[in-house]
Amino acid sequence: MNQPAESTGESRTRRIALGTAVAVLTAAVDQATKALALSTLSTEERIPLLGDLLGLQLAFNSGTVMSFGAGLTWIFTVLAALAVLTLPILIFRTTSIIGTVALALIWGGAAGNLIDRLLAPPGFGVGRVTDFLAYGNVFIGNLADVALVVGVGLAVVRLLGLRGSTPSPSPNATPLA
Repeated sequence: MNQPAESTGESRTRRIALGTAVAVLTAAVDQATKALALSTLSTEERIPLLGDLLGLQLAFNSGTVMSFGAGLTWIFTVLAALAVLTLPILIFRTTSIIGTVALALIWGGAAGNLIDRLLAPPGFGVGRVTDFLAYGNVFIGNLADVALVVGVGLAVVRLLGLRGSTPSPSPNATPLA
């Protein structure tokens, strides 16, 4: 005798729980590694991990990647806050695990950097993001940035349908469904 299929409500509840857990864990690990970087690394000295390709060096960024928009910190704070508020809604609407994990990584990464922008010097809403992963002489990032890149990558894979065939999405599903 066949087991009944999991109900849509149960499936949605599990995806929401997974998405929330991934996002919270991502933001927590990001904040813990930033605290460790603040207590152990220097802005003047780089510790090589993979030669000149990857190292550890403390940096503070008021902009985005490669300090783009450094004078517009408050705008990035608003955008990150909007992302942190919107992504749970999108996770609620997804119908796939890949879409859920992709959005949760983006949510957690955005939350990790938003915490810095809200609480780090020089002040509320204009704080600098703590970075410590030095990629050659190109830029210095953090684990929130890694989560954002991996999340966007998974979302692209999902949107392009590179993971195989899927059932037709429900009418209320997000494109990552």
